[in-house]
Amino acid sequence: MAKGEPGKPKGKMSAYAYFVKTCREEHNKKNPGVTVNFSEFSKKCSERWKTMSPKEKTKFDDLAKQDKARYDQEMMSFNPGKKSRKQKKDPNAPRRPPSGFFLFCAEERPSIKAQNPSLGIGDVAKRLGEMWNNLSDSEKQPFQSKANKLKDKYQKDMADYKGKGKVSGGASSAKSKPKDDDDEDEDDEEEDEEEEDDEDD
Repeated sequence: MAKGEPGKPKGKMSAYAYFVKTCREEHNKKNPGVTVNFSEFSKKCSERWKTMSPKEKTKFDDLAKQDKARYDQEMMSFNPGKKSRKQKKDPNAPRRPPSGFFLFCAEERPSIKAQNPSLGIGDVAKRLGEMWNNLSDSEKQPFQSKANKLKDKYQKDMADYKGKGKVSGGASSAKSKPKDDDDEDEDDEEEDEEEEDDEDD
């Protein structure tokens, strides 16, 4: 996942995120060391959440409110630095590779939309962020590993791209040389013609 601004407060968690976190802790206690199929686990959590009464959700709502208060308080004292103006991108330049988080989103977004068709784009993104934060390091590893491979390929492509840019620059300057020679020849011809005119006079 791309690093945010240094010192920026950790994002606030929703009631559902706390619920999923609790479910995960319960699962780990009952099944220590057992790898979780995240898609199946997420689906079960979503179904269970829908069947819960408002009273059962109160505990998680309170936790979310406390975390929101914490987040708002920390954001008040957070002063982000000024963002520098973005440079225009070359359309021919290699595309920056996605992070592990974005690869995770690409894989899980269809199932989230299928389970919750009424959710908007912003809500889906929020849900995916909460799901990612609740993953353990070992569960994030496959996505991070793939992201690192794409990053290595990107760096190699960028090196080739920059190298080609230098070569093409040199080629263009080399092409311009003969043109200069032609210009000199034309100048010589003009001088010869002038000399011939003088002799005729």
